Amino acid sequence: MRASMSRKGNCYDSAPMESFWGSLKNEMTHHQRYPTRAHAEAAIHEYIEIFYNRQRRHSRLGNVAPAVFADAFKHKQAA
Repeated sequence: MRASMSRKGNCYDSAPMESFWGSLKNEMTHHQRYPTRAHAEAAIHEYIEIFYNRQRRHSRLGNVAPAVFADAFKHKQAA
């Protein structure tokens, strides 16, 4: 992760990450207890790589998953 590099009072570059952290907390980690840090890291990694990027639909992307949106964008650029 990288700290925000925008001007003071300009939060637009932070908004996508704030949205992601909110989704992660609400959908994955709230009210969960993990036996070890490794279990928590594995569960969060699975959430991000399997669910959030490949299955979860995002309204800002036309109700498709980020991986589908990225593939469509790459094909459009190649054409």
